[in-house]
This record gives sequence, C-alpha cells and structure tokens, in this order.
Amino acid sequence: MAELTRFNDWPWQHWASQQPSAIALLTDDSALTWLQLSEKITALAECFYQQGLRNSQTVILRGKNSPQLLLSQLAILRCGAKVLPLNPRQPELLLKDLLPHLDIDFVIDFDDGLLNLFSYPELQFIETNPSYPQQISHLPCFDHVIEQPATLILTSGSTGLPKAALHSMHAHFDSANGVLQAMDYQMNDCWLLSLPLFHVSGQGILWRWLLRGAKLAVKSACLIESLQGVSHASLVPTQLWRLLEQTESRSLTLKQVLLGGATIPTSLTDLAASKGIDCWSGYGMTEMASTVCAKRADGRKGVGQPLSGKQVRLVDNEIQIKSHSQALGYWFDGKIKPLNTLEGWLKTNDKGAYIDGEYQVLGRLDNLFISGGECVQPEDIEAVINSHPAVKQSFIIPIDDKEFGQRGVAVVDVSETQILSEIADWLKDKLTPYQFPVHFYRLESQLKSSGIKVSRKQVRDWVYNQ
Repeated sequence: MAELTRFNDWPWQHWASQQPSAIALLTDDSALTWLQLSEKITALAECFYQQGLRNSQTVILRGKNSPQLLLSQLAILRCGAKVLPLNPRQPELLLKDLLPHLDIDFVIDFDDGLLNLFSYPELQFIETNPSYPQQISHLPCFDHVIEQPATLILTSGSTGLPKAALHSMHAHFDSANGVLQAMDYQMNDCWLLSLPLFHVSGQGILWRWLLRGAKLAVKSACLIESLQGVSHASLVPTQLWRLLEQTESRSLTLKQVLLGGATIPTSLTDLAASKGIDCWSGYGMTEMASTVCAKRADGRKGVGQPLSGKQVRLVDNEIQIKSHSQALGYWFDGKIKPLNTLEGWLKTNDKGAYIDGEYQVLGRLDNLFISGGECVQPEDIEAVINSHPAVKQSFIIPIDDKEFGQRGVAVVDVSETQILSEIADWLKDKLTPYQFPVHFYRLESQLKSSGIKVSRKQVRDWVYNQ
C-alpha cells in the first residue's frame, strides 16, 4: 500500500513531525493540532501502561463517540493491545454469554458502568499534561505491531452470538486506502465521526483520517450543528433528507457524503447536488474492515466496482471477496477461528449479480425461503415496500404455514400503525401472490435502539413472539 509505506512511526507521530501545527481533531470546544494530539495519545498510553496494560492484551471500550473514547482507542493501540469497542446498548444477558469467550483483560466504561458487573480490571482515563517523550522505549514500535491483532468488531450475525472479527491495523489502512483512491478527501478537509466506533463504518472514518492526515470532527451536538465546518460525512439517506430540509436557509460546508443503509433515491442525490454535495453509495462488511465497492450515487441499484485493492467475484450467485483488508479471523476462547473462505476468497453469503457494468447486492442467501414451491427473497419485497413515501425501512420475516410451508410477514417502520392498511392496498398490484405478506406489523421502537442498523435477527425473534 503506497500511502502506508511512508509511516515509519505511529501515524499521529508521523503527522506531528510533518505538519505539527495543522489541525487534527475538532471537538465541541477545542481544536487539537497533530503535535498536541500525538502528545496526548503518548501520555495516555503511558498512563495505561502504568496501570498494567501490555502488548497483545484486550480492552473493552464502551461508550458513545467522544474525544475521550477516541483518544482511549488510539492509546490502547499505542500499547500494542487490542481494543473491543462495545455498543453501550448491548443487553446485559448477551454480554454475560459473549464476554467470557473474548479473553478480556481490562475495561473502560464511559457509559453507565454496566461492565462493573463483570469484575474485569478497569483502566482509568486520566487527563495529564503531556510530559513524556514521543518515543518511549517500553511501548512497542509501530512496525512491530502493524500486522498483529488490533481491533475486535462485533458482527451483527443473523444467528447465535455476535462474532468478534479481528483486524490488524494494516487491514484497516488497506480499507481506508481503497476509499481514499475513490473519494476526494484531502488534508484540509474534515470528516465528521458521525457513526459509532463500535461499528466497522465508524472505524472506517477513523482510519481514513489517520491515513490522510486530515481533520476529524468529534461533536456531541445535533447533526446540523455538528456539520458546521465539516466537508465529509457518513450518513444514512434519512439523515441526509432531514439535513437538507433543515438547511434551506443555511449554507452547508459539506462536499461529499458516503451513504449507506438503504436504497438511495435520485430525488435525494439531485437535491444534494443542487447544494454542491456529491453523494456516494457503497457496499462493505465487518470482515472486510468496511467498504469494498463504492460509486457516485446515480439512482441505479448497483454498488459500483471494487475499490483499489479489492477483488470481487460471483460464484453460484454468491458474492466472494479477496483483499488485504480481510479480517484475520474471529476471536473466540483465545484462538483465531478462520473465516469462511475458499482459496483466500471470503464467502459472504450475499446474493449478487453483475448488471450494466456494476455489481448489485440482491440480499442474503440465508434469508431466502420457500413459499408454495416458489423461492422468495425478502430483500426483493422490502425494496418495493421501501419505495412507498411513508416507509423508512421494512423487513420480511418468514413464518411457518401449513399450506404453503412458509409465508412472509412484513414489519414496517412507519410513523403511525394505521398507515399499514394503506400500504397493503398500495402493494396489491406490485407483488406476486406468493410474495404478498400475510400480516403487516409496525416496527417497534425498541427494535431500533441497538445500533446504527436494525438487527434482522431481533425483528425475527419479535415476530415469532407475536
């Protein structure tokens, strides 16, 4: 990777030597230069070392995005340890089942202190005046740890416990490099950390920033306020709609937006373009350290071509990927469990096609079900339902049926339950009889509170309890 080879030291130390007075981090009330940031990370890493943190250990980092959480992740890596950013909304029962298998050495909890229930040693985040040299002999060198395990990111697996995908820093930088070869993100630009670090898309923002040596904004204000002075952001379409509606009389500094999470209508991208904002859509996954394919959003269903350093192929309608950004495996009981690969190609279990010169993601192969002898792909039905103007998102969940084997149930994110009957009438001439849902439910608010996207598994479990 050409850009990475210039790092003879930790990235923040590299930028501190190359551009010490350039702004690196913008927060609610301050701006840190690369030199100040590097000193803070080194001081905090020394603080963690003095508390017992050592190379190759594992630290849970629980909380919402904040400057303290960001500094903690970088300081943990500086010690050569692994970091597990944890969604503070993960339920206690799930953590009781999962955490004993992940060999946790320390925790840092910036949220409600739930991790105190698990009796892990706690690392204290202590703000100190940086007084340590930029090279500390007892902390590892960058080139000694760049290939070793660095992050554990939990997947939103469709069954069982989440898996902890294990990535090296080299893999994260490889992923970042692919995006930077496509999108225009320069040193004077600023990317908002708009997605949580416990999600691979949030990690993607962090590593692009470190690789480019640009600016990163970590803000606690509402989105419209946080975006002031920001040139780049990662958003879902609903966020961008609301943003554009709220800024009719205000100027935006946004130049590029990486969109994900839903079909992107041309009306949205056209409105954004009229305000000078370029929209990008992409396809990625936790096991690949974020984005694999990306393109300028153009209203078509495809996700474009593979980014630099990525290879994509279709085998029996399954998308398979090969890249240096691929996870080392899944961390479980002190061992690295292998990914589901074939001669280095990751078997994604995503159904895909290559149409009109670009790849399309058609759904999950394991979501497909049989109804009356017909193959039903839930995502095909969801795409139709999602095109209704009152629908934010939807899920088709199969339930057992004596006559047909299985039939689909629709769980729809709408503002009011009574809209569901209107949607059902609207769908009658748009779906085949075997595709048409036998029931319509409104998506409950508690199903939308577990992360940046709704878990299909949780929706399915909720339907089965109805």
